[in-house]
Amino acid sequence: MVGAVLINGGKSTADIEAHLKQTIPMKEPLVVFEPMNHLVFASPRTTVPALCLAACEFVGGQRHQAMAAASALLLLQAATYTHEHLPLTDKPRPMLEPEPEPMIPRAFSPDIHLMTGDGIVPFGFELLARSDDPAQGNSERILRVIIEISRSVGSVGVIDAQYRKTQSDGRECRHVESIKRVVEKNEGGLHACGAACGAVLGSGSEEDIERLRKYGFYVGMIQGMLLNGLREEVEEARNLALIELQFFKDRDIDAISSFINV
Repeated sequence: MVGAVLINGGKSTADIEAHLKQTIPMKEPLVVFEPMNHLVFASPRTTVPALCLAACEFVGGQRHQAMAAASALLLLQAATYTHEHLPLTDKPRPMLEPEPEPMIPRAFSPDIHLMTGDGIVPFGFELLARSDDPAQGNSERILRVIIEISRSVGSVGVIDAQYRKTQSDGRECRHVESIKRVVEKNEGGLHACGAACGAVLGSGSEEDIERLRKYGFYVGMIQGMLLNGLREEVEEARNLALIELQFFKDRDIDAISSFINV
């Protein structure tokens, strides 16, 4: 996951968190909502949800149209982080870890972490489903976004990245190509998904969606490679991201391009 030092779009992140605080109130049964609230807001933030909002606005939409999707992405990333960092004292640590990730405070037992992470995932999809409004004619777009997010966090996306990472953790030397494959599935795939979902919900054209998907992928690659100490690979990814933005030369790209200025 991308650490707080790489966070862009601070206002967007604050808006998403404010939306989630209204959506996940502290209520009974506290045994369910207290750990969910804690683990969602204690997990490290990434730029994926903010990029979703930015892409929506970039293609002419309004941020409220993508707020449920951005919130769902934050929830699903929190669930992923929770599962990856269960508070087990005997969990092996990698022998080589360029930038150790921050840990969620261990306020609850491992079984609560595990079950709460499981509960966060369907809640994210519930948020998306509830944003379906036939009166606004967004049903087809919402369904498409649900499919996009399911793929990015599923067995061909983040789950695959987690598996690949477990195969390399503990080795004295992690091969550059294996690290890049993990980043492609994790940070790259999630940012690609966030950008594409925002463009879909903002009613962007198919060309807009695919260009922003590729742009998002390179945003994620930049951040993932920085986290893994592959700084020499970053400039190439930044140049490729800029190439995708050249398609939008008739638009103001300042806000969207800020995601590669890390």
